[in-house]
Amino acid sequence: MTTPVTLSDAACRVLNTADPAEKVRLTYAYAHEWRAGNIAEIGTSSPPDRPARPVKPVLCPPSDMPKRSAGGGKRRTNLIHAIAHIELNAIDLAWDAVARFAPLNLPKAFYDDWVRVAEDEARHFEMLQNRLVELGASYGDIPAHDGLWEAALNTNDDVLARMALAPMLLEARGLDTTPATVERLRANGDDATADIFELIGEEEISHVAAGVRWFEYVCEQRHLPPTPTFKSLVRERYKGQIKPPFNVPARTQAGMRADYYEPDCAAKA
Repeated sequence: MTTPVTLSDAACRVLNTADPAEKVRLTYAYAHEWRAGNIAEIGTSSPPDRPARPVKPVLCPPSDMPKRSAGGGKRRTNLIHAIAHIELNAIDLAWDAVARFAPLNLPKAFYDDWVRVAEDEARHFEMLQNRLVELGASYGDIPAHDGLWEAALNTNDDVLARMALAPMLLEARGLDTTPATVERLRANGDDATADIFELIGEEEISHVAAGVRWFEYVCEQRHLPPTPTFKSLVRERYKGQIKPPFNVPARTQAGMRADYYEPDCAAKA
């Protein structure tokens, strides 16, 4: 494997790789090369609007998705597969942030953060894929939806919008839902899956924190008030509804103040 000249070139190679296993392998390799200094320049390679995807899973509207739950049998497999699909998309979201916003000349720490996030998401995907295999399934066996990448397409024009919708809204929502899912998995005797979900939930806190950190940095650069700006972006660019309960301890640990999501943001978002 030839090491890419720039980090944005590496990001685009990952984004243009369809095979999930190869996407994970390249993510690990390029993250290592970046930290080692073998990739030293950010560069300005242009990312695709959509990352390459394998033939399976078939992508369907969210309303057509199979039922999933933390119980046993097929619904548990559906749940694990759905989260694996989110983690695969999250690998691409992190690399897309690296390449798409490279021309902004943000501090190196911005790119450090999203390379690290991509590596975390790759590991999360691997853990979930391995768990699917243990249960007699594999990634691609079950239909999935493209909702997460729709949020990416809707924020391609503005790093501030991307930070608001991806880590601060969607990933933060994962912080809210994970504890109850872990509890149900353990109640149903599936500690193996619960352990994976719990670890993912803990590590996602730092991803939300990265979103908050760079959202507030860009707000400062643009002389914008963070909370009203976040709420305005949510109203303008997010069509779904997210309601309490919120995982306040996890959000607080991520540096996300309550005024970002309560009370009027909770009512709208």
